[in-house]
Amino acid sequence: MIYSIFDILSRTYIKNAFIVGVMMSLAGALLGVSLVLKKHSMIGDGLSHVGFGSVALAACIGIAPLAFAIPLVIISSFFIIWLSNKSKIFGDSAIALFSTLALAIGYAAIEMGEGVNFNVSSYLYGSLLGVTKMEVVLSIVVALLVIITYLFLYNRIFSITFDETFSKSTGMHTNLINILLSILISLTIVIGMKVMGALLITALIVFPTLSSRQIFKTFKGVTVFSVISSVLCFIIGLLLACSINNLPIGSSIVFVNFIYCIICFIIGKILKSKEIKA
Repeated sequence: MIYSIFDILSRTYIKNAFIVGVMMSLAGALLGVSLVLKKHSMIGDGLSHVGFGSVALAACIGIAPLAFAIPLVIISSFFIIWLSNKSKIFGDSAIALFSTLALAIGYAAIEMGEGVNFNVSSYLYGSLLGVTKMEVVLSIVVALLVIITYLFLYNRIFSITFDETFSKSTGMHTNLINILLSILISLTIVIGMKVMGALLITALIVFPTLSSRQIFKTFKGVTVFSVISSVLCFIIGLLLACSINNLPIGSSIVFVNFIYCIICFIIGKILKSKEIKA
């Protein structure tokens, strides 16, 4: 049965998931532009694994998941950047180091924690029922912070995305900007895990930029279209998940993003062929 968006939003728990999803889609798309263009998109995947390990450990020791996971994921993002820049461990290796360790800790905590009430599936693949009012508020705050950051630091973000070495040589505080972006990425991933799941949250960061790059060539064009694409794909994915029995919302959103990316790829090829003929 196909439901309209108004029928779906009449349910409080889906309304909460809708708000969190839209806010995190917006934030993930904005942050993803810089990450993807800098070829650091796997940072999101690594941090999502750290987030899962953190919430599993928090459930085991009886601490509020968000209060425990957010600072731990932020600290992990700092270490990943530090290892990538200051040591002999390359970026992808640093990400693999933290992601595998976090998953191992999370799995061990689940298996060893007797009587722990922890829904593994909801955190791995997302759950409409698991979104709380606190997460709704936090998602709105994080999205606003990301928007404000991009509005005030747009030129600086553009500069470090394409040539961080040159930006640093001009006196720009690139490290501070990277730290700020790392904090925002960490917040987006931890909060978005409830809707998308730890294994699929990276889709909100990677797919919108990949789709937009097929059609647009300017940084501004890619950024704006990424936000529109991300929110649109989330809404369509949510509608599908609510209309098809047992279809996880995270999987639904990834499917929609993948199909959308293919469509953008085809459109990009058509536009390119027209430019060549012209």
